Amino acid sequence: MPSPLLHAVNATPTPGESAAASPGAEGSAQGTKVSTAHAVEWVESLENDDIDQQAQAQGGWHLHYEQLSQGRFHGRLLRAALPGLTLLREDTNTATLQRGALGQDVYGFALPLRNQESLHFNGRAVPPDAFMVGRGHEIDLRTPEDFSLLAIVVDRSLLGPLWESLYHKPLARWLEHQMVLPTTAVKAGAVRELHLSALEQAVRLHEDGARADDPAMLRLRDDVLIEWMEALPPAVDTSELPSLERRKRVVDRACQEMLAQPEESPSVLELCQRLGISRRKLNYCFQDVLGTTPVKYLRVVRLNGVQRALRRAGRGVHVQDVAAQWGFWHLGQFALDYRKQFGERPSETLRTARLASLG
Repeated sequence: MPSPLLHAVNATPTPGESAAASPGAEGSAQGTKVSTAHAVEWVESLENDDIDQQAQAQGGWHLHYEQLSQGRFHGRLLRAALPGLTLLREDTNTATLQRGALGQDVYGFALPLRNQESLHFNGRAVPPDAFMVGRGHEIDLRTPEDFSLLAIVVDRSLLGPLWESLYHKPLARWLEHQMVLPTTAVKAGAVRELHLSALEQAVRLHEDGARADDPAMLRLRDDVLIEWMEALPPAVDTSELPSLERRKRVVDRACQEMLAQPEESPSVLELCQRLGISRRKLNYCFQDVLGTTPVKYLRVVRLNGVQRALRRAGRGVHVQDVAAQWGFWHLGQFALDYRKQFGERPSETLRTARLASLG
């Protein structure tokens, strides 16, 4: 069914006209699905105690989550998949690192439900009432504790014609990058209000048996997309992109080196020698991109690796063997660190996984 036509706005300034030269354009059984059964599930509401299931629940997107802060993970996800656009709200209680991709031909627009510190997007701190915007081929997001995210993911086939209709120009080239863009508190508030209202209406229509291409839902989809677009700033400065992307490449290369052989990870000195950079620069890049140090990052990723392996383990697997595979040789300290990180002993994780496999 064709969409109710997006109203053209004559002579509207193009959001984000660049102010600088732009570069070229398997988890456990703990997750619970609570959506109502329909022939086509275009609205889903999910709750998870498994961080991997939280990442995998998001349609055909390819995402990988790591738990950064301590405590038992709990996440919620509400998504409405409309023609050409997905509406999303995600809630997580622990700090997370979310990396991956949404797709080559989609664009993401995201905003925290509440302004919080320690939020980083593509290696850049996100100030209050700022948008996270860019093409979905790469996602790099570090969230704080008790975090709620509102987002839309829109197909190029929907966004491109609308952009040209509104602004009489093709899609801005900066949309090909991952950008943090300021807006006003009033505009951010309007986006939040309409986004949450649209999700509520989607749930009601879904419960009433409506299809995703219901005319009322399509009109609301168009209104939501325009609200997000109109909240973008009138000019976007891309001059910092090259330095941001260089720092991110340093971190990506360092992470690859550290995790190539997790049982024998290189020291920070060895890592610096391999990358050809100073320890000071390495620490600076990690703090800037991930908000942590290389040592802390490696430790928490290795702990996540152990938890992930234990949740997938079958009979005959022992905690000490999995711990050794991830470079933990002092089992007493490992067990203490694991319990602090995840709120349970490694043996409890393994026992839960075995019981789930029997059920």
